[in-house]
Amino acid sequence: MEIVLWIIVGLLAAPLLFYFFPTFLVSAVLYRRTLVRESAESWGRACSEPEDAETMDMFQRGLAWRDAHISFKKDVHIVSEKLNLWGEYFDFGYDKAVIIIPGRMESCFYSLYYAAPYRDAGYNVLTIDSRAHGLSDGKRSGIGLREYRDVIEWGKFLTETHGVKEIVLHGMCIGAATALYALNAADVPENFTAIIADGMYSTFAESYRRHIVERGHPAFPFLWEVMLIERILVGVDAMHNGPMYCIDQLKKPILFLYTKEDKYASPEIAEMLYGKCVAPKRLVWFEKGKHSRIRINAEKAYDDAITAFLAEKAVLQPETAAVNPER
Repeated sequence: MEIVLWIIVGLLAAPLLFYFFPTFLVSAVLYRRTLVRESAESWGRACSEPEDAETMDMFQRGLAWRDAHISFKKDVHIVSEKLNLWGEYFDFGYDKAVIIIPGRMESCFYSLYYAAPYRDAGYNVLTIDSRAHGLSDGKRSGIGLREYRDVIEWGKFLTETHGVKEIVLHGMCIGAATALYALNAADVPENFTAIIADGMYSTFAESYRRHIVERGHPAFPFLWEVMLIERILVGVDAMHNGPMYCIDQLKKPILFLYTKEDKYASPEIAEMLYGKCVAPKRLVWFEKGKHSRIRINAEKAYDDAITAFLAEKAVLQPETAAVNPER
């Protein structure tokens, strides 16, 4: 009887295996191209999209800021989960610092473009190579669900080695999600005080789905297969973890920065996350800019929003924090 049962199961499963085997091969290639660092040159410190005018402009402006403040720069290094991680620390002599967390495929050089408002507000600046990026060790992206541990270690390094008393996190895309996971961690240091979240998505899986569909491919079964591979190889569940599942756990102040043109962290996602968040919060809208391209389209307004938030975050209360759109 048991043999007959297994034969029936095999006959029923055979068509599924026949259908999904070739799609799984495609998904494996897709996974390798998007979530695996295939060589030392990929995901390095060079501009990730040199053919894109806006990206190149941001990159060059960041390097110009770096050159202007090169005398304050220190190359820094930590070890987190047995990985050597690298970054650049601009020590202006303050007792406050920002850790700028880039998105996927970007390095500490990309983050330099976002440093100016923090230096002007009295913060030292740490830009980091996330694991598997820049000069840091690692091969696979943990989509923030692994990297948040590294951010906590960077914060401890700033506190213990450089005497920093207050740390804020500024993240773009995956970097914004990573910052959220860090501040929600049970062992987050008390001196982590706030998040500035640029284009925070609902989940990485949903953002990935939108990328797939935008390129003319069906989400099913490729999204599920890629996320399954990530779960097997990295140990993170991108389908059931993400900001939408944990934003309500945040207790520290957060500044949400969104553009109405963002296809991956769209306005409805912004409103949903803002509505779920019970921490002290601000939401600032910008009319122009693709995903992670807000500041290049509204530099002064972007910096002013950060400056105002940093000044008020200590007294910002959940019940009085209203949406503050730029119309």
